[in-house]
Amino acid sequence: MTQFSFPDFDLDAFVRATLAEDLGSGGDVTSMATIPADARFTGVMRSRDAVAIAGLPIAERFFRALDPAMEIAILTGEGEEVAAGTDLMRLSGAARAMLTAERSALNTVQHLTGIATMTRQYVKAIAGTGATLLDTRKTIPGLRVLEKYATRMGGATNHRMGLWDAAMIKDNHVAVAGSVEEAVRRAVAAGIANIIVEVDRIDQIEPALASGATHLLFDNMDLAALRDSVALVAGRVPTEASGGVRLDTIRAIAETGVTFVSVGRLTQSAPAADIGLDFALV
Repeated sequence: MTQFSFPDFDLDAFVRATLAEDLGSGGDVTSMATIPADARFTGVMRSRDAVAIAGLPIAERFFRALDPAMEIAILTGEGEEVAAGTDLMRLSGAARAMLTAERSALNTVQHLTGIATMTRQYVKAIAGTGATLLDTRKTIPGLRVLEKYATRMGGATNHRMGLWDAAMIKDNHVAVAGSVEEAVRRAVAAGIANIIVEVDRIDQIEPALASGATHLLFDNMDLAALRDSVALVAGRVPTEASGGVRLDTIRAIAETGVTFVSVGRLTQSAPAADIGLDFALV
């Protein structure tokens, strides 16, 4: 079995829970009724589009959970770009196990590969600008670790994994604290090392920096405001552009000189990749 794990994520538990959701209390009644227990299949998972791959070792776990002896060969590397018609995985083993695990395995690979493929498009769009693409926390509950893995396979860098690994001070925090300076001061006093401050006006920049912000997020600024903001910061902290970024706008945004551009649609809106699995009776 391919060695594959995520820190702080129980992949085996995810596989068990996903299969249990599909099997319910009655199991795969169709396969049990129509496929002999000793029948064996060979299978080929194949991409029908040009994609950047993510999730094949997870698909392997689904099949092995139901047939530990299944012979599985993963034919492409994670993050690899492949042409339409490329064979991604070959399998040989118990027919019932393959059919039962098929949808869970394919759903996962299609979803993660779709994210990686869209991410790769955005990465290519800003190539040479010096800016780095970030994902966001706009992920499906329970799937954040997997979806952020997929953005990495597409070439992005992960932003915050959750609420715990950096402070992000937004307008609501500022409203309660009374000012940008006071909100940042409280985060500094709490001993938080990474303090991201969202600003939507240039006059918020100096107060945020003076109070101890370590990263500024420019929210929904136009290109002129982004350029002026980057010039004012002058490299004192990393800068980030965010809000409504699209594939057709990201390069101009990156060319303003920001350190990062964050894009929520990488995990919110990526379409599933067209990947199929064809079986043959041995």
